[in-house]
Amino acid sequence: MDDPREALPGPGAREALERLLLGGPRRYTRLQVGARAGMPPERTQRLWRALGFPDAADDDPAFTDADIAALEVLSSLIDSGFIGPGSEASIARAMGQSLSRLADWQTDMLADALTRNADGTGRAVSTEEAVAAAQELLPRLREVQDYVWRRHLVANVDRLLAATGPGDRRELAVGFADLVGYTSRSRGMGGRELGAMVENFESTAAEVIARHHGRVVKTVGDGVLFTAASATDAADIGLELPDAWDTAERPPLRVGAAYGAVLTRLGDVYSPVVNLASRLTSLARPGALLVDRELADQLRGTERYRVRPLRRVSVRGYDHLQPWLVRRPRTAADGGSDEHGYDEDAFDPEDTATD
Repeated sequence: MDDPREALPGPGAREALERLLLGGPRRYTRLQVGARAGMPPERTQRLWRALGFPDAADDDPAFTDADIAALEVLSSLIDSGFIGPGSEASIARAMGQSLSRLADWQTDMLADALTRNADGTGRAVSTEEAVAAAQELLPRLREVQDYVWRRHLVANVDRLLAATGPGDRRELAVGFADLVGYTSRSRGMGGRELGAMVENFESTAAEVIARHHGRVVKTVGDGVLFTAASATDAADIGLELPDAWDTAERPPLRVGAAYGAVLTRLGDVYSPVVNLASRLTSLARPGALLVDRELADQLRGTERYRVRPLRRVSVRGYDHLQPWLVRRPRTAADGGSDEHGYDEDAFDPEDTATD
């Protein structure tokens, strides 16, 4: 079979899969759903858009009993005071963005499973086979998702108990890891090769960040944004990531990090610290970790790191920004030279700080 898509089910499977996924047939219009759930139509439309779905025509029976039940649950959460009326759309948007990416991955996985179930003769997978595969896989995926969600709640139990509102302002280290030359490198890659590189980058970053008690906030193709509760955890992530990723076939990695007050809200982070970490990343040379003064001050005097100030530079939003280069202590094998191409002229001669 030359084209694996030939083994995928035909259009006849769509309705059966939709019934399975949506818990029943599409039978209600947008206006009917709002009326049955006790919500005004403009509110249901706002939530629908926030979840990431396109508008449905007023006379289009696009919704099911499950949609009504979901809106009723949301109404009960608002009535109980658990969700504020002003934050419902923001919560819907955060959930929609996270679960959309998860659904994309699971769709690919289900399609691969259907292809593998083909008998090799080029025969299209039947509707019955497609539905049976979905019936077998979906409950297992739901169980795993529930487990992972609960474990992440446990990992944040201290914040859960101490939270005072929809946003949590804390002192955190924020870091960016960025692939150098990703755009030019990706132009010469096929789709499969590029996908493999992105997957390898994300898996490597997730492993290193988790190992040092950090959290992946989000990934964007050629970069990852992460946070860490301590300066040392952030430094360990920033130093280990380029080494863990480094091979001759891959573009090099550079990292920038800053420390300060950060607002965490709906899974994302907001602060000038985030912008500062981004600027430091853009200044870093391949393989290097640059940090701001606040993070550098917390690392200085620790035997595990060498911290030296570089010359001040002006970048968008920051005049006379001073990056600090963080490295591991040198050994005799290093030959007394500075790593990552930084020579003595790159350092600030007026700063009397020592490692």
